[in-house]
Amino acid sequence: MKIRNIIAGMTIASIMGGGMTSCTDDFEKINTNPNTMLVGDLTLNPYGVFEAMFYGFAKRNVTNCFNYSNELVQFTACSSATSNYHRYNFNNSSLESIWSGYAQYAANADHMIKLAEKRGDNAALAVAKTLKVLFIANATDIFGDIPYTEAFRQGEGITTPVFDSQQDVYRAMFAELEAANDLYAKAPKWSKPAIDIMYKGDMAKWRKFNNSIYMRLLMRVSGREEMGSAAKLKEMVGNPTKYPVIASNAESATVVNTGLDPYYGAYRPTEMTDATFSSHYFTVRFIDLCLKGGVNTEYDPRLFTMGRTYGGSGEWQGVKGGAVLSEMREDMVGASSPNYRVLVRDDAPIWLFDYSEIQFILAEAALKGMIDGGETAARKYYETAVRSSCEKWATQTQYSKDSYAITEERVTAFLNGHLAGWDNFENKAVLIGNQKFISLFWNGFEAFNEIRRTGYPIVTIGNGCSYNNYEFPQRLPYPTNTIGSNGKNAQAALERMGGENTMRTPVWWSLKAITGTFTAIRPNTAN
Repeated sequence: MKIRNIIAGMTIASIMGGGMTSCTDDFEKINTNPNTMLVGDLTLNPYGVFEAMFYGFAKRNVTNCFNYSNELVQFTACSSATSNYHRYNFNNSSLESIWSGYAQYAANADHMIKLAEKRGDNAALAVAKTLKVLFIANATDIFGDIPYTEAFRQGEGITTPVFDSQQDVYRAMFAELEAANDLYAKAPKWSKPAIDIMYKGDMAKWRKFNNSIYMRLLMRVSGREEMGSAAKLKEMVGNPTKYPVIASNAESATVVNTGLDPYYGAYRPTEMTDATFSSHYFTVRFIDLCLKGGVNTEYDPRLFTMGRTYGGSGEWQGVKGGAVLSEMREDMVGASSPNYRVLVRDDAPIWLFDYSEIQFILAEAALKGMIDGGETAARKYYETAVRSSCEKWATQTQYSKDSYAITEERVTAFLNGHLAGWDNFENKAVLIGNQKFISLFWNGFEAFNEIRRTGYPIVTIGNGCSYNNYEFPQRLPYPTNTIGSNGKNAQAALERMGGENTMRTPVWWSLKAITGTFTAIRPNTAN
């Protein structure tokens, strides 16, 4: 499905560059209308928009994670001399790809809303609203203030939309999620379950996904008391009938790729070589979170499935995140990397929202007194979160060359040990933050969002990070096309955010924006 003349979402220049880049030839083969369509054509079927839009986003979520987010948060560091993302050096083409990608998906979700409204299809309408928020949330959390009120209105002559404050964008997203929840409550019927390989058209599960996104975003802005996150979270937890959320791994928002055309994983062995994939090494910081050395070595049971040791040696070694290339070369021989056999498969699943994330949200909320239960409830939620994350990765262990079974006994030992044991951490917020971070491995930009929100885990700013003045990035800059075509509105947004168009200007909900501080280990103390 090729889409042209996409309605202006972020700026006209950022999304008017032709077709929807994530709509692959694979999806064109199964769409009923292979011809070019105009966004705004209300004769189309909303389900035709859903298929390419949703699966395109899901795959983009993985590639954005592998290429950018993993590097920013120091899951990995790429050894290529031309890949400097873990050194916080983003070229404009990468910024444009991220910005315009989310704009395109949001524009098409908005189009799907209009199509569903015209046909009176509440199932398609509810799903389109959920997805629109998912796409918009990604954009605003990465860049800060973005167009929303005037977005997608090129047909009305708005080609340079104003940028809404992030606070206003969040309020609009909350309203959209509430509206979607009300639609799901009517038990509408999804007309084409075969094209939904995540939930097979099960509206009850889509409703839980919708409300889980709601909880995610409420927690994201919980540092801003004016948003009322505590009261809303307490309301949602207290009324699960009105606000059901993901309640098991079986209900997690997982795109279950079949490995058959067109439902392939984001990375396929025929397209991504082991050598290229393995040039992204795990960092020392990540290995330290997952392994405690010494005579009685402790392992995070997920480690052997998430990653692999060099040559199957069994020895875990990381590289310094953000290091200059000469430093990296000292560590690369014998370094560990993400698990190619697990993550690069035709039928590799794509995780959008795990059950464990809900449990981590509830653990944090209980610990902070936002919901009832105090530390006793927080511990229960936390341990459920870690167990469910381990169980998720256990389903992938069969594909790993390093066979390390994620057994109940090992998970229990992990929860009683020095890496994840509740009683072994004085600062429970750090423990929850660290373990939630690990659970978000391979899930878009979510780990990047969490570090900026909580400050955990504490990152190391490497000696190669001069591009951002040795500071941890607080956002990604607007691409130059956006500045060039909609400069007045972009500049107004930057002034509202209190900084320049750099990575050092914090987004509104971030720890740095709220407290003025962000702790990181600087180069002179880097390990």
